[in-house]
Amino acid sequence: PHLNWSKPIPWRNANEDEQRAIESLYRTNPITGARELDPEQLNYRYEVYNHTEAARRKHRLNPARREYNTDRPVPTATPLISKDTAWISDEGEIIRQTISRGLTGDFDFVNTYIVNVYPDTTAWINDFDNAYNEPYVRLYFSHGGYNEYPVVGVSWEQATAFANWRTDFLRRSLGREGVYIEPYRLPTEAEWEYAARAGKSENMYPWDGDLPMTEDQGCFYANFKPQEGNFVQDGHLITSRVGTYSPNDFGLYDMAGNVSEWTSTAYTESIDKLTSDLNPEYRYNAALEDPYKMKRKIVRGGSWKDVAHNVRSDLRMWEYQNEQRSYIGFRCVRTQIGFAKGTKAKK
Repeated sequence: PHLNWSKPIPWRNANEDEQRAIESLYRTNPITGARELDPEQLNYRYEVYNHTEAARRKHRLNPARREYNTDRPVPTATPLISKDTAWISDEGEIIRQTISRGLTGDFDFVNTYIVNVYPDTTAWINDFDNAYNEPYVRLYFSHGGYNEYPVVGVSWEQATAFANWRTDFLRRSLGREGVYIEPYRLPTEAEWEYAARAGKSENMYPWDGDLPMTEDQGCFYANFKPQEGNFVQDGHLITSRVGTYSPNDFGLYDMAGNVSEWTSTAYTESIDKLTSDLNPEYRYNAALEDPYKMKRKIVRGGSWKDVAHNVRSDLRMWEYQNEQRSYIGFRCVRTQIGFAKGTKAKK
Protein backbone atom coordinates (compact mmCIF):
# COMPACT_ATOMS: atom_id res chain seq x y z
CA PRO A 1 0.00 0.00 0.00
CA HIS A 2 1.01 3.59 -0.70
CA LEU A 3 2.26 5.68 2.25
CA ASN A 4 1.20 9.30 2.45
CA TRP A 5 4.43 10.94 3.68
CA SER A 6 2.65 14.24 4.25
CA LYS A 7 0.98 12.81 7.37
CA PRO A 8 2.83 11.78 10.54
CA ILE A 9 3.21 8.06 11.06
CA PRO A 10 1.78 6.95 14.44
CA TRP A 11 4.90 5.26 15.79
CA ARG A 12 4.54 3.69 19.24
CA ASN A 13 7.05 5.13 21.68
CA ALA A 14 8.87 3.28 24.43
CA ASN A 15 6.56 4.65 27.13
CA GLU A 16 3.53 3.16 25.39
CA ASP A 17 5.19 -0.24 25.08
CA GLU A 18 6.16 -0.11 28.74
CA GLN A 19 2.62 0.78 29.75
CA ARG A 20 1.20 -2.06 27.67
CA ALA A 21 3.66 -4.48 29.31
CA ILE A 22 2.63 -3.28 32.77
CA GLU A 23 -1.07 -3.56 31.99
CA SER A 24 -0.60 -7.13 30.77
CA LEU A 25 0.44 -8.15 34.31
CA TYR A 26 -2.97 -7.26 35.72
CA ARG A 27 -6.26 -9.11 35.72
CA THR A 28 -9.82 -8.39 36.78
CA ASN A 29 -10.89 -10.45 39.76
CA PRO A 30 -13.96 -12.42 38.60
CA ILE A 31 -15.56 -12.23 42.05
CA THR A 32 -14.83 -8.70 43.28
CA GLY A 33 -14.27 -6.99 39.94
CA ALA A 34 -11.11 -5.33 41.29
CA ARG A 35 -8.02 -4.80 39.15
CA GLU A 36 -5.14 -6.77 40.65
CA LEU A 37 -1.78 -8.25 39.76
CA ASP A 38 -1.93 -11.65 38.09
CA PRO A 39 0.28 -13.88 40.29
CA GLU A 40 0.81 -16.43 37.52
CA GLN A 41 2.63 -13.91 35.32
CA LEU A 42 5.14 -12.57 37.83
CA ASN A 43 8.03 -14.82 36.88
CA TYR A 44 11.63 -13.65 37.17
CA ARG A 45 14.46 -15.23 35.18
CA TYR A 46 18.06 -14.78 36.26
CA GLU A 47 21.45 -16.39 35.87
CA VAL A 48 24.11 -17.03 38.50
CA TYR A 49 27.73 -17.87 37.86
CA ASN A 50 28.89 -20.40 40.44
CA HIS A 51 32.33 -19.02 41.31
CA THR A 52 32.94 -21.67 43.95
CA GLU A 53 32.56 -24.66 41.63
CA ALA A 54 34.35 -22.89 38.78
CA ALA A 55 37.34 -22.27 41.05
CA ARG A 56 37.84 -25.87 42.15
CA ARG A 57 41.02 -27.45 40.83
CA LYS A 58 39.19 -30.54 39.62
CA HIS A 59 37.16 -28.32 37.27
CA ARG A 60 40.07 -26.60 35.53
CA LEU A 61 40.00 -26.85 31.76
CA ASN A 62 43.71 -27.63 31.60
CA PRO A 63 44.15 -31.20 33.02
CA ALA A 64 47.77 -30.47 33.97
CA ARG A 65 46.57 -27.88 36.50
CA ARG A 66 44.10 -30.17 38.28
CA GLU A 67 46.74 -32.09 40.24
CA TYR A 68 49.88 -30.49 41.72
CA ASN A 69 51.34 -33.70 43.13
CA THR A 70 54.00 -34.67 40.59
CA ASP A 71 54.03 -38.26 41.87
CA ARG A 72 50.58 -38.71 40.38
CA PRO A 73 49.72 -38.86 36.66
CA VAL A 74 47.95 -35.99 34.96
CA PRO A 75 44.17 -36.60 35.18
CA THR A 76 42.74 -37.57 31.81
CA ALA A 77 39.07 -38.21 32.65
CA THR A 78 36.65 -35.43 31.79
CA PRO A 79 35.26 -33.93 35.03
CA LEU A 80 31.50 -34.12 35.54
CA ILE A 81 29.68 -30.91 36.42
CA SER A 82 26.15 -30.34 37.68
CA LYS A 83 24.18 -27.24 36.80
CA ASP A 84 20.63 -25.92 37.11
CA THR A 85 18.62 -24.75 34.13
CA ALA A 86 15.05 -23.58 33.60
CA TRP A 87 12.69 -22.47 30.84
CA ILE A 88 9.04 -21.73 30.14
CA SER A 89 7.17 -24.48 28.30
CA ASP A 90 4.70 -23.89 25.46
CA GLU A 91 1.94 -24.27 28.05
CA GLY A 92 3.41 -21.44 30.13
CA GLU A 93 4.74 -23.66 32.91
CA ILE A 94 8.14 -23.22 34.55
CA ILE A 95 10.32 -26.24 33.77
CA ARG A 96 13.33 -26.73 36.03
CA GLN A 97 16.08 -29.30 35.61
CA THR A 98 19.44 -30.16 37.14
CA ILE A 99 21.67 -31.68 34.50
CA SER A 100 25.01 -33.48 34.79
CA ARG A 101 27.50 -33.63 31.93
CA GLY A 102 31.17 -33.52 31.09
CA LEU A 103 33.03 -30.24 31.54
CA THR A 104 33.22 -28.21 28.32
CA GLY A 105 33.91 -24.61 29.36
CA ASP A 106 33.22 -21.69 31.69
CA PHE A 107 29.54 -21.54 30.74
CA ASP A 108 29.03 -24.90 32.47
CA PHE A 109 29.01 -22.97 35.74
CA VAL A 110 26.22 -20.59 34.72
CA ASN A 111 22.96 -21.64 36.41
CA THR A 112 19.59 -20.43 35.14
CA TYR A 113 16.56 -19.96 37.38
CA ILE A 114 12.98 -18.89 36.79
CA VAL A 115 11.03 -18.10 39.96
CA ASN A 116 7.47 -16.95 40.46
CA VAL A 117 8.08 -14.04 42.82
CA TYR A 118 4.53 -13.28 43.97
CA PRO A 119 4.30 -13.79 47.76
CA ASP A 120 1.76 -16.18 49.22
CA THR A 121 -0.85 -13.76 50.54
CA THR A 122 -2.89 -16.71 51.86
CA ALA A 123 -0.15 -17.79 54.29
CA TRP A 124 -2.02 -16.07 57.13
CA ILE A 125 -4.87 -18.55 56.78
CA ASN A 126 -2.90 -21.65 55.81
CA ASP A 127 -0.42 -21.31 58.69
CA PHE A 128 -3.12 -21.22 61.37
CA ASP A 129 -6.23 -23.38 61.51
CA ASN A 130 -9.32 -22.07 63.28
CA ALA A 131 -8.11 -18.48 63.45
CA TYR A 132 -9.70 -15.38 61.90
CA ASN A 133 -6.86 -14.08 59.73
CA GLU A 134 -8.83 -13.18 56.61
CA PRO A 135 -8.21 -9.40 56.99
CA TYR A 136 -4.45 -9.99 56.69
CA VAL A 137 -4.95 -11.96 53.48
CA ARG A 138 -6.87 -9.05 51.98
CA LEU A 139 -4.89 -6.14 53.39
CA TYR A 140 -1.33 -7.02 54.47
CA PHE A 141 0.10 -6.78 50.95
CA SER A 142 -2.11 -4.00 49.63
CA HIS A 143 -3.09 -1.56 52.40
CA GLY A 144 -0.83 1.44 52.95
CA GLY A 145 -0.97 0.89 56.69
CA TYR A 146 1.38 -2.07 56.24
CA ASN A 147 3.92 -0.31 54.01
CA GLU A 148 6.63 -0.29 56.69
CA TYR A 149 5.98 -3.81 57.96
CA PRO A 150 8.25 -6.74 57.08
CA VAL A 151 7.53 -8.75 53.96
CA VAL A 152 6.31 -12.28 54.72
CA GLY A 153 4.98 -15.14 52.62
CA VAL A 154 8.19 -15.38 50.59
CA SER A 155 10.13 -18.60 50.14
CA TRP A 156 13.90 -18.99 50.27
CA GLU A 157 13.84 -19.30 46.49
CA GLN A 158 11.96 -16.01 46.13
CA ALA A 159 14.21 -14.21 48.61
CA THR A 160 17.28 -15.39 46.68
CA ALA A 161 15.71 -14.21 43.42
CA PHE A 162 15.04 -10.78 44.96
CA ALA A 163 18.68 -10.44 46.02
CA ASN A 164 19.75 -11.15 42.42
CA TRP A 165 17.21 -8.67 41.05
CA ARG A 166 18.42 -6.01 43.49
CA THR A 167 22.00 -6.62 42.40
CA ASP A 168 21.07 -6.33 38.72
CA PHE A 169 19.11 -3.14 39.40
CA LEU A 170 22.09 -1.54 41.16
CA ARG A 171 24.59 -2.62 38.52
CA ARG A 172 22.51 -1.16 35.73
CA SER A 173 22.23 2.15 37.57
CA LEU A 174 26.04 2.35 37.88
CA GLY A 175 26.74 1.66 34.22
CA ARG A 176 30.22 0.34 33.48
CA GLU A 177 31.25 0.56 37.14
CA GLY A 178 28.47 -1.87 38.07
CA VAL A 179 30.59 -4.92 37.30
CA TYR A 180 32.82 -4.15 40.29
CA ILE A 181 30.21 -4.14 43.05
CA GLU A 182 29.66 -7.02 45.42
CA PRO A 183 26.24 -8.66 44.85
CA TYR A 184 23.36 -8.57 47.27
CA ARG A 185 22.67 -11.96 48.82
CA LEU A 186 21.17 -13.66 51.83
CA PRO A 187 23.50 -13.73 54.85
CA THR A 188 25.17 -16.95 55.86
CA GLU A 189 24.04 -18.38 59.18
CA ALA A 190 27.37 -17.42 60.78
CA GLU A 191 27.13 -13.85 59.47
CA TRP A 192 23.58 -13.53 60.72
CA GLU A 193 24.43 -14.70 64.23
CA TYR A 194 27.49 -12.44 64.47
CA ALA A 195 25.40 -9.47 63.36
CA ALA A 196 22.55 -10.30 65.74
CA ARG A 197 24.90 -10.55 68.71
CA ALA A 198 26.73 -7.39 67.61
CA GLY A 199 30.00 -9.29 67.85
CA LYS A 200 29.41 -10.30 71.47
CA SER A 201 29.59 -14.06 71.70
CA GLU A 202 28.28 -14.07 75.27
CA ASN A 203 24.95 -12.48 74.30
CA MET A 204 21.93 -14.79 74.14
CA TYR A 205 19.87 -12.01 72.52
CA PRO A 206 20.70 -8.93 70.40
CA TRP A 207 20.62 -6.94 73.64
CA ASP A 208 22.59 -7.28 76.88
CA GLY A 209 21.16 -9.62 79.47
CA ASP A 210 19.21 -12.86 79.39
CA LEU A 211 15.66 -11.52 79.52
CA PRO A 212 13.38 -10.39 76.64
CA MET A 213 12.12 -7.41 78.68
CA THR A 214 13.22 -5.05 81.41
CA GLU A 215 12.75 -6.52 84.87
CA ASP A 216 11.53 -3.35 86.57
CA GLN A 217 9.16 -1.83 83.99
CA GLY A 218 8.28 -4.89 81.91
CA CYS A 219 9.14 -3.15 78.62
CA PHE A 220 9.70 -5.57 75.76
CA TYR A 221 12.87 -5.60 73.67
CA ALA A 222 11.27 -7.39 70.71
CA ASN A 223 8.01 -8.57 69.16
CA PHE A 224 7.33 -12.18 70.17
CA LYS A 225 4.68 -14.28 71.95
CA PRO A 226 4.86 -13.64 75.70
CA GLN A 227 4.02 -16.41 78.13
CA GLU A 228 1.79 -19.16 76.69
CA GLY A 229 0.06 -17.16 73.98
CA ASN A 230 -0.75 -13.62 75.08
CA PHE A 231 0.23 -12.19 71.70
CA VAL A 232 -0.89 -8.62 72.44
CA GLN A 233 1.00 -8.27 75.73
CA ASP A 234 3.95 -6.74 73.85
CA GLY A 235 1.62 -4.37 72.01
CA HIS A 236 1.34 -6.30 68.74
CA LEU A 237 -0.93 -9.11 67.63
CA ILE A 238 1.10 -10.07 64.55
CA THR A 239 4.11 -8.33 63.00
CA SER A 240 5.18 -4.86 64.09
CA ARG A 241 6.40 -1.89 62.10
CA VAL A 242 10.09 -2.27 61.21
CA GLY A 243 12.25 -0.42 63.73
CA THR A 244 9.63 -0.32 66.50
CA TYR A 245 12.15 -1.63 69.03
CA SER A 246 15.64 -0.34 69.77
CA PRO A 247 18.51 -1.55 67.55
CA ASN A 248 21.42 -3.63 68.77
CA ASP A 249 24.95 -2.23 69.13
CA PHE A 250 25.54 -2.65 65.40
CA GLY A 251 22.52 -0.44 64.69
CA LEU A 252 20.45 -3.35 63.35
CA TYR A 253 16.72 -3.53 64.02
CA ASP A 254 14.51 -6.58 64.58
CA MET A 255 17.29 -9.14 64.83
CA ALA A 256 15.05 -10.95 67.32
CA GLY A 257 11.33 -11.52 66.87
CA ASN A 258 8.98 -9.81 64.41
CA VAL A 259 9.80 -12.23 61.57
CA SER A 260 12.31 -15.05 61.28
CA GLU A 261 14.82 -14.57 58.48
CA TRP A 262 16.14 -16.82 55.75
CA THR A 263 19.87 -17.44 55.53
CA SER A 264 21.81 -18.84 52.59
CA THR A 265 22.90 -21.86 54.64
CA ALA A 266 21.44 -25.28 53.93
CA TYR A 267 20.38 -27.38 56.90
CA THR A 268 21.55 -30.86 57.77
CA GLU A 269 21.79 -32.56 61.15
CA SER A 270 25.57 -32.85 60.79
CA ILE A 271 26.18 -29.28 59.62
CA ASP A 272 28.66 -28.44 62.38
CA LYS A 273 30.88 -31.35 61.28
CA LEU A 274 30.75 -30.36 57.61
CA THR A 275 31.65 -26.67 57.79
CA SER A 276 35.03 -25.02 58.14
CA ASP A 277 35.75 -22.89 61.19
CA LEU A 278 36.90 -20.12 58.82
CA ASN A 279 33.77 -18.22 57.76
CA PRO A 280 31.61 -21.39 57.96
CA GLU A 281 29.00 -21.95 55.29
CA TYR A 282 27.24 -25.05 53.99
CA ARG A 283 25.45 -24.73 50.67
CA TYR A 284 23.49 -27.32 48.81
CA ASN A 285 21.41 -26.46 45.76
CA ALA A 286 18.91 -29.28 45.85
CA ALA A 287 17.82 -30.76 42.54
CA LEU A 288 14.13 -31.16 41.84
CA GLU A 289 14.37 -34.93 42.23
CA ASP A 290 16.24 -34.78 45.55
CA PRO A 291 14.43 -35.98 48.70
CA TYR A 292 12.43 -33.19 50.29
CA LYS A 293 14.51 -33.22 53.49
CA MET A 294 17.51 -32.08 51.43
CA LYS A 295 15.67 -28.84 50.60
CA ARG A 296 15.86 -27.36 54.09
CA LYS A 297 17.39 -23.94 54.73
CA ILE A 298 18.28 -22.35 58.05
CA VAL A 299 16.14 -19.51 59.41
CA ARG A 300 17.18 -17.38 62.36
CA GLY A 301 15.83 -14.86 64.84
CA GLY A 302 12.41 -16.19 65.76
CA SER A 303 9.18 -14.34 65.05
CA TRP A 304 6.05 -12.72 66.43
CA LYS A 305 4.51 -16.18 66.95
CA ASP A 306 7.45 -17.61 68.93
CA VAL A 307 8.03 -17.68 72.68
CA ALA A 308 11.01 -15.83 74.15
CA HIS A 309 13.32 -18.86 74.03
CA ASN A 310 12.90 -19.16 70.26
CA VAL A 311 14.00 -15.59 69.48
CA ARG A 312 17.47 -16.15 70.92
CA SER A 313 20.41 -15.25 68.68
CA ASP A 314 22.10 -18.60 69.19
CA LEU A 315 19.15 -20.79 68.22
CA ARG A 316 19.06 -22.59 64.87
CA MET A 317 15.79 -23.36 63.08
CA TRP A 318 14.97 -24.47 59.54
CA GLU A 319 12.25 -24.45 56.91
CA TYR A 320 11.83 -25.98 53.45
CA GLN A 321 13.16 -23.68 50.74
CA ASN A 322 9.88 -23.52 48.81
CA GLU A 323 7.63 -22.86 51.83
CA GLN A 324 6.01 -19.44 52.26
CA ARG A 325 5.17 -18.53 55.84
CA SER A 326 3.43 -15.60 57.52
CA TYR A 327 6.26 -15.45 60.03
CA ILE A 328 9.37 -15.71 57.81
CA GLY A 329 10.96 -12.81 55.95
CA PHE A 330 14.51 -11.89 54.96
CA ARG A 331 17.11 -9.17 54.69
CA CYS A 332 19.90 -8.73 52.15
CA VAL A 333 23.61 -8.24 52.78
CA ARG A 334 26.67 -7.37 50.73
CA THR A 335 30.27 -8.30 51.47
CA GLN A 336 32.32 -5.37 52.69
CA ILE A 337 35.65 -4.89 50.96
CA GLY A 338 38.37 -3.66 53.33
CA PHE A 339 37.54 -1.56 56.36
CA ALA A 340 34.62 0.80 56.71
CA LYS A 341 35.37 4.50 56.40
CA GLY A 342 36.80 5.92 59.61
CA THR A 343 37.81 2.56 61.11
CA LYS A 344 41.26 1.14 61.68
CA ALA A 345 42.57 -2.37 61.98
CA LYS A 346 43.27 -3.52 65.53
CA LYS A 347 46.88 -4.32 66.33
